[in-house]
Amino acid sequence: MFPSQIVDCDRSHKAARIEQVVHTCDHADIGDRVAGEKAARYIGAMKVKDADILIVPGYTNSGPEHWQTRWQSKLSTARRVEQAEWTKPVREDWTASVANAVNEAERPVVLVAHSLGVAAAVQAIPQFKRPVAGAFFVAPPDVSNPEIRPRHLMTFGPYSRDPLPFPSIVIASRNDPFCAFEVAEDIAAAWGSLFIDAGEAGHLNHDAGFGPWPEGSMTFAKFLTELKQP
Repeated sequence: MFPSQIVDCDRSHKAARIEQVVHTCDHADIGDRVAGEKAARYIGAMKVKDADILIVPGYTNSGPEHWQTRWQSKLSTARRVEQAEWTKPVREDWTASVANAVNEAERPVVLVAHSLGVAAAVQAIPQFKRPVAGAFFVAPPDVSNPEIRPRHLMTFGPYSRDPLPFPSIVIASRNDPFCAFEVAEDIAAAWGSLFIDAGEAGHLNHDAGFGPWPEGSMTFAKFLTELKQP
């Protein structure tokens, strides 16, 4: 559902304009291992059983057909970061929930966040006391644009522009109603994240057709193979 176009955002050049050259993502090396639960077997030097995979949904939570929920059911060590209030998010509460989940983990953490969950995860980083091996961020919202609704998005901003202290991927859509593509591209560069252009994919949620998301599973599996013990 998306063309595998990647821009590698070099941390040492985070202030520079992202190169416009895109590279084709080669998934041939992982072959059919990335299908379904088979993707759960590989995390580079780690195995999935050695990592805590934290699913961080966004506003209103991820429903039963959302790709996050599907992945959670496939990955044996995945668990969801629950929020007390999904429809009236409070930044301090959401970030505390993410930080608590990370700090209570018994193994290195891999974050899998969507939408407002990305903002909550990034804002929670200063509270982390446990190692994070990597983060897979999908459809980060623009938390600085007052024209974007719902307005509570802005209470989660602004984003830090410091490089993230762990490897990360940011996947963004060209027609996401909650974030202009260029904004997502810019913040990925600031964070030093690998940036993936998902094409016109809406908000990359179930409503946009991303329940089953084989391309996402493939990309996540490849990302996991490159992670190391923090």
